[in-house]
Amino acid sequence: MILTVTKRLSGENNKDYAYRIIKEGIMSLELKPGQAISEIELAETLNLSRTPIREVLAKLREENLVVVIPQVGTYITKIELQLVKEASFMRFYLEQEIIKQSCDSFPLENLFELKKNVELQKALIGSKGMERDFHKLDNNFHLTIFQGNKMENVWAAITRLSTHYNRIRLLSEMKYSFEKAISEHETIMDIIENKESERVEEIVRKHILEPMPLWASLFQEGSPYLNYFK
Repeated sequence: MILTVTKRLSGENNKDYAYRIIKEGIMSLELKPGQAISEIELAETLNLSRTPIREVLAKLREENLVVVIPQVGTYITKIELQLVKEASFMRFYLEQEIIKQSCDSFPLENLFELKKNVELQKALIGSKGMERDFHKLDNNFHLTIFQGNKMENVWAAITRLSTHYNRIRLLSEMKYSFEKAISEHETIMDIIENKESERVEEIVRKHILEPMPLWASLFQEGSPYLNYFK
């Protein structure tokens, strides 16, 4: 089993540590959709007892990232297109509103963070295997917008409900490119800085909804990712 194990963060107990590492493995596609996993192997990999692993798998099951088939085993959930559709619907409407709100008022320090984030994204262009790094920057870009409006908990709720959406988005970035997304991030940033609220719906539609038809190729017959989907 391939799973990147990083150092504990300050204050992390065994359960928090295991949860972060395993969930990052799922969301980065190191632990692939449909892959079998075991408490014993995860405990050995993380050098923990099976108790926190068992608790973490129960939590991930509630989040629809792990499925337990009685008498068979435990598996990473395959990507469900209905959950992808629901997450994109939620993001389309909520991000429109938060960006419009940002056009009315947005702290300069958060605008600076957006600019710094986009520069880091652009530095990844042309490098191979940088999709996961871009994906983290991408999520932080959107988080910064919600933080600038003191709506971090709304973004946390979106993130919890977007696990299947984010996995298919990462697959798309691995197969195609993330340059278009970077260009759209620059546009979103400019809209906020110049307070051009009339442009918000168009860019959010382009950023959230327009990529979805492209994703169909990921689960069509002949796709190397076909078995990742339910």
